[in-house]
Amino acid sequence: MAPRANWKGYLKLSLVSCGVALFPATTTRDRVRFNIINRETGNRVRYDVVDADTGAEVPQEDRVKGYKVDGDSYVLLEEKELDEVALESTHTIEIEAFVEREEVDELYLDESYYLVPDDKVGYEAFAVIREAMRDEGLVGIARVVLYRRERLLMLSPRGNGIMGTTLRYNNEVRDEQDYFDDIPDVKVSKDMLDLAKHILETKKAKFDPSKFEDRYETALKELIAAKQAGKKPPTSPSPRPTNVVSLMDALRRSVQAERRGSSSESGRSKARKRAAARPAPLKRASAKRRRAS
Repeated sequence: MAPRANWKGYLKLSLVSCGVALFPATTTRDRVRFNIINRETGNRVRYDVVDADTGAEVPQEDRVKGYKVDGDSYVLLEEKELDEVALESTHTIEIEAFVEREEVDELYLDESYYLVPDDKVGYEAFAVIREAMRDEGLVGIARVVLYRRERLLMLSPRGNGIMGTTLRYNNEVRDEQDYFDDIPDVKVSKDMLDLAKHILETKKAKFDPSKFEDRYETALKELIAAKQAGKKPPTSPSPRPTNVVSLMDALRRSVQAERRGSSSESGRSKARKRAAARPAPLKRASAKRRRAS
């Protein structure tokens, strides 16, 4: 089944425009999900929408959004009124500026989407915008209305398409100084720093997301399977106590452990190579076959 677009409209750069569709680039569909169950009956629990004062259930047609203005006073907003909020970004992603990617702080990045042409007529215009950004090494900053909120959108070339990443607004990002100001300026000795750098060097690798498994999700599935089979649920390993009393001692032990690990892995690798290079032993002819010759 083809994925469903979250948004359809136009991508616009000055007087150049083309029809596009926006699709979520990530999914949480495979996560374990739970229902709330009545322990006594085994039935699912249903949540009803009720009046906070009377306790009576409120039918769908009587439910309306309200904005609290003073005390218990609310401004009521109908669904039609919300749909008619007049913003160009409701139907058009207009690129307002181009910036260096490095200028966009990672802290502002939110959800990612795939932006694709929505009709054959727009293929050329889409490709022109995409390749211009690629050649100049720039990303576009635009706006789009998603789920009744106008979001900033960073556009960057990705393969044959464009990736759109929603950005948080400045008032949504907390000031780091509120958290980091109390951290003292610690002077790190060169010996400690050298040991730490050595550990980093031994653990240096290429980022490969396929190597990282959601272990909590796996543990949940194992727990569910054990309960379903009437077996004892698996238990998590207890943390090992450590006798390390100084940071320098901990760094030295870490380096030693890394060296032992790399040495044993190197030995296993060499043994595998020697075994692969060793010629296969010739099969000895049977006594009966030698007599026949």
